[in-house]
Amino acid sequence: MTLGDWIKKRWKAPTVVLLAAVMAFSAYKLAAYHISGLKTAEEFEALRELAPNRDLERGPSPSPSDAPEPQPGESGGQETPDDRYGDIFKENSDAIGWISIDGTAIDYPVMQSPDRPNFYLNHNFRGEPSAAGVPYAAEACAIDPQSDNITIFGHHMKNGSMFGGLESYKDEAFYREHPLARFDTRAGFGSYEIIAAFKVYPEDFKYNQFVDAADGAEFDAYVARCKALSFYETGVGAVRGDKLITLSTCEYSRNDNRLVVVAKKIG
Repeated sequence: MTLGDWIKKRWKAPTVVLLAAVMAFSAYKLAAYHISGLKTAEEFEALRELAPNRDLERGPSPSPSDAPEPQPGESGGQETPDDRYGDIFKENSDAIGWISIDGTAIDYPVMQSPDRPNFYLNHNFRGEPSAAGVPYAAEACAIDPQSDNITIFGHHMKNGSMFGGLESYKDEAFYREHPLARFDTRAGFGSYEIIAAFKVYPEDFKYNQFVDAADGAEFDAYVARCKALSFYETGVGAVRGDKLITLSTCEYSRNDNRLVVVAKKIG
């Protein structure tokens, strides 16, 4: 046996063992990710069952002459956010509303914890550690009275859950078919029309710091920057007095990039 053969023989077994260990660890991580994803999906489905009518179209409120005589504790026939989401709000006082977009997996409660910024980035609805987290509003934003802009953050999960569905808005055809988002809060129901979708490096545009405009010029400048960055022209704008939501998630074409969808309240 030559010296070279002896060395190859001596190193072959450890190399095989190392490769096997790496493969086993990778398989374990993949299985753990899959199991975690299933658990997260089950948790959110249980929450959706607490508000089963959240996706139903809201018809016009009955006229006073048609409305039944209200009973104590009733809203006189007109549905309120508490009627629809009350059980969710009771489960966790940090829940401020619900966000949903047709054609995507986005259909989740929205949290806010001003005294614990970014808490729901890595915790679930119950406050337990979670890689998926829960969509949450920036701590400085308000729902009543509503801030000029509410930024909502969510993870971009590989399986398309959480805010992974925002990726679809890179495609103008998808936007044309799904131009609306829904953000209901404790303060009221809300339909929103998308005005821009773009990717950006946060240091180049601090969109997440815009809450209330000092004046009309500042509001117009924010909207103009969003429109200039947009993948396509939506034909929809906004003026001071409109209320905006800015949905933010990771975008992987560049380290620390963000994918952003901005919409204005229309009803």
